[in-house]
Amino acid sequence: MNNHPPPDDWIEQLADLFHLLGDPTRLRIVLACLEQPIAVGDIAASLELSSSLVSHHLRLLRAARIVKAERQGKQVFYSAADAHISNLLANMAEHIAEPAHHSEA
Repeated sequence: MNNHPPPDDWIEQLADLFHLLGDPTRLRIVLACLEQPIAVGDIAASLELSSSLVSHHLRLLRAARIVKAERQGKQVFYSAADAHISNLLANMAEHIAEPAHHSEA
């Protein structure tokens, strides 16, 4: 990033993205979509949630371009929208896994 402050609309979109990912249920749903495309019913079963709740969260996540949907026959499969989402979550997971370094400033 450069030294210029980002535009306000960019900040709003980024805040919305983090707000959506800040919900533990939605975050679990996104993580379930990372490895391979997965159907709503399979997400619901693996997370022990109702399909209607998973579908509700997926609608929000799709609107924010966090996940994408692909119809195959009668089922819709969801996956991360792009590598940016996968990389963001992988980087944050690595950050969490790092031991905390407390520095005396």
